[in-house]
Amino acid sequence: MAKRKPNSPLQGRWRIVSMTAWDVEETVEELQPFIEFERNDGGQFQFGCVYGEMDCRLTERDGKPAAEFSWEGHDEDEQVFGRGWAVLEGDRLEGMIIFHQGDESGFVAERAEE
Repeated sequence: MAKRKPNSPLQGRWRIVSMTAWDVEETVEELQPFIEFERNDGGQFQFGCVYGEMDCRLTERDGKPAAEFSWEGHDEDEQVFGRGWAVLEGDRLEGMIIFHQGDESGFVAERAEE
């Protein structure tokens, strides 16, 4: 039987409040940009017309909880994929989402309300 992984402080849904390459404030309320880390090394994110499912690995960066991930998903009707990372900086999550051979954007997220 596999060992149960301890809960990570990154686990759960985070509301993306800013991105360096895209304006998240123009997003429709129903499509609030988010990134979510699940207990099973999975997760997902969405901003604008981009949706991705992540394969995550929990780690540390400079002694802070972090995750590195690859992802695949869709940008409107186009299949896209890439990689990224996130690190817990106090009560905020900071990271980067990178499209394979394409754009990249830093992001800042805050814990979403339950």
